[in-house]
Amino acid sequence: MITIEDLNIRLLDFHLHDIKLEIGENEFFILMGPTGAGKTVLLEAIAGLIPITSGTIIIGERDITRLPPERRGVSIVYQDYALFPHLTVRDNIIYGLHFHHIDKTKAKKDFSRLVEELNLVHLLRRLPTNLSGGEKQRVALARALMVEPKVLLLDEPISALDPAFREEVRNGLKRVHQSSDCTFFMVTHDFAEALSLADRAAVMHDGRIEQIGAMEDIFQRPRSTFVADFVGMKNLFAARYKGTKAVIDTVEIELGRKPNTTHGYIAIRPEDIVMSTAQLSSSMRNSFRGTAKGVINQGLFYEVRAQVGDITFTSLITKRSLLELNIHEGSSLILSFKSTAIHTF
Repeated sequence: MITIEDLNIRLLDFHLHDIKLEIGENEFFILMGPTGAGKTVLLEAIAGLIPITSGTIIIGERDITRLPPERRGVSIVYQDYALFPHLTVRDNIIYGLHFHHIDKTKAKKDFSRLVEELNLVHLLRRLPTNLSGGEKQRVALARALMVEPKVLLLDEPISALDPAFREEVRNGLKRVHQSSDCTFFMVTHDFAEALSLADRAAVMHDGRIEQIGAMEDIFQRPRSTFVADFVGMKNLFAARYKGTKAVIDTVEIELGRKPNTTHGYIAIRPEDIVMSTAQLSSSMRNSFRGTAKGVINQGLFYEVRAQVGDITFTSLITKRSLLELNIHEGSSLILSFKSTAIHTF
């Protein structure tokens, strides 16, 4: 559905470099990356809002690279809603029909479906000033989808909302995507958000695509140190390989397999490291004695940092486990993890 080939954009001191992407029809695809990575630049290039230096953008069978925005079959939704303050919710939603030739009977059916799926029926006579942030974002989504775009571009539509509103908009996004033929291309810097919405994603950094693939692959098998850090692989170490072991300073970690290189990186998700105060009887092939060097409250979980030899491991545990084990700075700990939990690259 969306094919981007060798796309380059130069904006003052910022560049997008040789972007290549393939996004399937009706796919919910997410582009992730930190602030300043170039995510919105790419989104606006697809929408035709900024000029490109070289490359091609194809939607379906059409090369839209040089087409004006109104002829691309694309709608875009920003995080600031951009609703008309003097129009009711109903009039905001149908506003785009004035500029598109859509059958009236079909438009009426689409309107009824969208306001039902996005839970807007009871809000149709209100003005935007009387809506919550989540309600405004759902109205913006309905307005964008009313004109039957082939592609819906979403620029961090949830990031500015309170947690309760985020869930409400996220659920609305899922419903309208499942019931439409539209391809969704969403930008976010929130990895948890991406996990809940998309099957495939790309990670961008400094104007380049670092990795493209299934969410599980990006989450569990990052291909660079940047992606590993971005997806929360807090245990990331440079290592040399000796047989089936990774050697990091004085610590040897059993991989359960022999890497095909002599040096590289290993990464372990913090939730895959089990911390205890006594030796566990389990099948985990790696077990080390260490000392707690920090206990950090992360809301739903506590992050425990433990020193083993010359390296520091990070684990996540629940508050209940923390209290039951009486873990505090200086506690003697045993860290255990499976060899299958170790990613090498």
